Amino acid sequence: MSERAPARSERAPAPSTVDAAALRAALEPLLARVGGRVVEGEVRPGDVPVEWLGEVLLHVRLPAPEPVEVPDASEGIAGLIGQVETELGGSLGALARADKQRAVRMLEERGAFTYRKSAELIAEALGVSRFTVYNYLNRTAAG
Repeated sequence: MSERAPARSERAPAPSTVDAAALRAALEPLLARVGGRVVEGEVRPGDVPVEWLGEVLLHVRLPAPEPVEVPDASEGIAGLIGQVETELGGSLGALARADKQRAVRMLEERGAFTYRKSAELIAEALGVSRFTVYNYLNRTAAG
């Protein structure tokens, strides 16, 4: 059994016969849900055109995305240093050498060294040079 092509009367209406008010009414629940609105007047970059059979019937403006708060890297490292100090029972600068090496290992496991300028901040907390921090990291990697 072959399918027949829909008759002209069964096809979607031509663009010029689309009822814009009905289209707006149909879009209202969706726009309310996503916080968008139909644009009246000036179209801005980022507005979404609603097309029907190649003709732009209206534009929709969506809300600006909420800004994402990115924590300051120094605060993130400071938090990790604080956790390690609590676990080791004192400030990193007051620890013995073996405990400082352990602290560096713990900070590395927690991702502290993925932050930019982290070696400098950690070296300052430990009371050692950045070179020493890298030596501690190399010892950890070696074994």
